[in-house]
Amino acid sequence: MSTAEALSTAEAKRDTLEPTARVARHPIHPMLVPFPIVCFIGALITDITYWRTAEIMWADMSAWLLMVGLIMGVLAGIAGLIDFLGDRLIRAQTPAWPHMIGNLLALVLAFFNNLVHTRDAWTSVVPTGLILSLVTVLILPITGWLGWSLVYRHRVGVAG
Repeated sequence: MSTAEALSTAEAKRDTLEPTARVARHPIHPMLVPFPIVCFIGALITDITYWRTAEIMWADMSAWLLMVGLIMGVLAGIAGLIDFLGDRLIRAQTPAWPHMIGNLLALVLAFFNNLVHTRDAWTSVVPTGLILSLVTVLILPITGWLGWSLVYRHRVGVAG
């Protein structure tokens, strides 16, 4: 390895904000995040399908997707919060606060949506469940963009 390469590697390591919650140097938060995203998008799709067909199976599927999404979202949120609180330099990054607040908002909406989905099928989906699913899913690209910015622009959790 040349001196220039060694300096570049040393600078990359110094510029990287290491996550606190990790397994074998791999950050836990990004490993868990895809699960609630898929579940909440799936809940929106099954809510729309139920709204169009009135087939009870789709309302049941929405309730299950919301529950699994909430469980995995809370686990991802705990890992993200450990990273957030574990390094003041991560908290100092501009996208960190809106990313955390937006994801917390999505989880709160999904929690209330899950409560709404415990009602009788038609009233669990139309219109409240459908609206809550849509708003939750519309938050995800924004928080995802902010998370992308933390990793690719601010180098949070990038292995040096």
